Amino acid sequence: MAMKISNDKFTDRLETNLKNDFMRNAVASAQERLQSRRSIAADSLGNWEEWRNHGEEIRQHVLQNLDYYLYELSENISKRGGHVFFAQTAEEASDYIVSVAKQKEAKKIVKSKSMVTEEINLNQHLEKIGCSVVETDLGEYILQLDDHDPPSHIVAPALHKNKDQIRDVFADKIDYTNTSKPEELALHARKVLREEFLSADIGITGCNFAVAETGSICLVTNEGNADLVTALPKTQITVMGMERLVPTFEEMEVLVSMLTRSAVGQKLTSYITVLTGAKQPLEVDGPEEFHLVIVDNGRSSILGGEFQSILQCIRCAACVNACPVYRHIGGHAYGSIYSGPIGAVLSPLLGGYDDYKELPYASTLCGACTEVCPVKIPLHQLLHKHREVIVEKEGRAPLSETALMQAFGFGTGSSTVYKLGSKVASTVMKPFVNEEKIKKGPGPLKNWTEIRDFPSPEKERFRDWFEKRNKGGNPS
Repeated sequence: MAMKISNDKFTDRLETNLKNDFMRNAVASAQERLQSRRSIAADSLGNWEEWRNHGEEIRQHVLQNLDYYLYELSENISKRGGHVFFAQTAEEASDYIVSVAKQKEAKKIVKSKSMVTEEINLNQHLEKIGCSVVETDLGEYILQLDDHDPPSHIVAPALHKNKDQIRDVFADKIDYTNTSKPEELALHARKVLREEFLSADIGITGCNFAVAETGSICLVTNEGNADLVTALPKTQITVMGMERLVPTFEEMEVLVSMLTRSAVGQKLTSYITVLTGAKQPLEVDGPEEFHLVIVDNGRSSILGGEFQSILQCIRCAACVNACPVYRHIGGHAYGSIYSGPIGAVLSPLLGGYDDYKELPYASTLCGACTEVCPVKIPLHQLLHKHREVIVEKEGRAPLSETALMQAFGFGTGSSTVYKLGSKVASTVMKPFVNEEKIKKGPGPLKNWTEIRDFPSPEKERFRDWFEKRNKGGNPS
């Protein structure tokens, strides 16, 4: 699966998801639950704002010294016999992993949850050479079974499905015969996946944080699947975005604490796993061979620019859980594996404006996303910056918007035209007025009035009222 998950028009995706009542109710319920739990978990740390400041400092420090820490990380991994590959593009990353799979004559590959492997469309590349790729995160596994349905949430990828739908998928694809009780569904998935772990040739993981000082990889999960992915297959491949670094374990502990609280409202998730390369002579488990693939794929072009702060992201999805727009349109409407406010900022940067120019407008700019971000990314400001770039630098403003602004400029640029317009506005708009509101607006007003009423022009201009009010003397 590539970063782009749909070829449908943005407006068509919106219409489809706005009509999906189950999805909208599921998202609303999840947002309320996760937001409440996040607030309680954050309060348990004490002064949350001080923690946010510290998290921001760590991430900014890493980005400002990224070359140094990437070099330190690669050197420390190499010292322990690991292999490090720097991939400038998604294709280079996938090609390298495919070459490892061919070298190992791999038939089956198990994966733990990883957004960056979806971003580079890794599964499809491996399947083309005959590899069976099995997602082992339960949410991702459900979506894979359901004909590769794309994720709708960064942390909870199958949020848009209910338990009955999941039961139907299991019954159709993995011979499930029990009820739709979550416990029974999870037990059956566990039994099926256990056999996949035991017969896998290669394990592939993402990376929550890489510790430069030791060459270690930190994985944060709630299911323990990443431990099995890394412990049982003889070859392990970790794929990480080039910015997912911390200098030492001290900074890792800070960011893990903030990640788990912000993502799911837990002090710690069930499994915080730290791996340092291949199995050493006196160690009893772990992979015999370790590869780290460090993916650029457009990130270096963001460094040093006006959008650099988006690379501070630790993929907690707190902004997604707080967003009122995501609440109504869900994840699939964004057309990217990265949904919500983070997706609306990041997708145009990594995928270009041709596919994602509408996303910065899928926001109220209310600032809720910025307020909850544990590393203080100014998301609503970045969304506004995208809009500036789209209009002023890219010249991609919609024709209707361009025409409207030109008309507005013409109308307000001449006192004669302005006076005439303000006199006839009430008369011109009268056919569209109902109960002193425009409820079915013409032209550019149509999209607005489909959502809310638009106030009708007053019959009496302010200037005329003012002159009448003050006729014969100054206002009191």
